[in-house]
Amino acid sequence: MIGIYRERYKQIPVLVIVDGMKKDEALPVFTYFHGFTSAKEHNLPQAYLLAEKGYRVILPDSLYHGERENGISKHTLNFKFWDIVNQNLQDLQAIKEELDRRNLVKDHRFGVGGTSMGGVTTSAALTLYPWIQSAAVMMGSPKLVDFAKKLIQDVEKTGIELPIGEDELDELYQSLQTIDLSTQMDKLRGRPLFFWHGDADPVVPFEHSYDFYNHAIEYYKNPEDIQFLREAGRDHKVSRFAIKEMVNWIEIVL
Repeated sequence: MIGIYRERYKQIPVLVIVDGMKKDEALPVFTYFHGFTSAKEHNLPQAYLLAEKGYRVILPDSLYHGERENGISKHTLNFKFWDIVNQNLQDLQAIKEELDRRNLVKDHRFGVGGTSMGGVTTSAALTLYPWIQSAAVMMGSPKLVDFAKKLIQDVEKTGIELPIGEDELDELYQSLQTIDLSTQMDKLRGRPLFFWHGDADPVVPFEHSYDFYNHAIEYYKNPEDIQFLREAGRDHKVSRFAIKEMVNWIEIVL
């Protein structure tokens, strides 16, 4: 029977979804990050399906989300996006270390995925952690600098005054450049990578992931190790079809 266990990995609140009979055994691990203003519980469908196939799935709450909410306003939260992504990256390292400490990762089989902000996190993580063996980006952008500029433009269009100046923006773009996967194709290292994106997404540009895929495929000796699934007319919401396709992909490559 598949169990859902509420735990803390180094003070990070997580849900662990795993076959209850095997929860203390070493298993392949897939960590999945939720999107902006979401929470770990919202990704239980894909976690359950992966657990049925023998994976230990870790669903963490991001900073200022779920159990880590601290009452900040929606307006303030809107300007914390990149702080959250950076904390996600630190959290991922902490989760990996805790699982290794408990000897719960089988044969170094550790994958990462995420929705929207979680997909952005996943793309960035590939620039930092060579121990990630496979990844799934669900309507996320691997072009961090371009996406950051797009978010700033969206705010400016509303007439809201930015809380940071030009110098701080330049510093932000420079810092994001260091974890921008689109400018570091060598970091892919042929690792299996799955993209899903609806081509009517009004939040995260479809072209960011699609253009990246068309460039990145040249870096793969086996083109089948990188896949892009386009869903026509789909907006910024992951479909059941997308979830099932992602799960099937992970079962093959991890």
